[in-house]
Amino acid sequence: MAVLCDDCWNRLANEMAEQEGATAPPRPVFDPDDVTFVEPPTCRLCGADVRVYPTVYDRWVHLAMTDLPAKDVPHPFRWRLIPIKPAHSPVVIDVVAVRVRGIDPIPGELVTPAHRFRCAAVRAARSADETMLDL
Repeated sequence: MAVLCDDCWNRLANEMAEQEGATAPPRPVFDPDDVTFVEPPTCRLCGADVRVYPTVYDRWVHLAMTDLPAKDVPHPFRWRLIPIKPAHSPVVIDVVAVRVRGIDPIPGELVTPAHRFRCAAVRAARSADETMLDL
């Protein structure tokens, strides 16, 4: 591995985030003593609930609320949630999102789709573009 300066790392991480669709704003920090109910974040385009997770390169991604079999999710939208545990403890302290790459999952294996794949607004824009191409 190479060691990068802060500017180079930020440039690389931003490029990776753009390619993978990890462009969500970070989840807000709440007071741990505040016991009021917090609504899940919503997509600004379609209004659907989303899950916001950090990636391994310090960016954030919106993921769908439900997992789907890998056969139903195209390659660019497949993510896995990896629990982070301290060295000598079984307690999960955080969860990070990792893009599924390299070895493809078994078709029935559950993956977490990126919200962009399920977003109604994005699907509508894609179908409109396809309709314009047919004309």
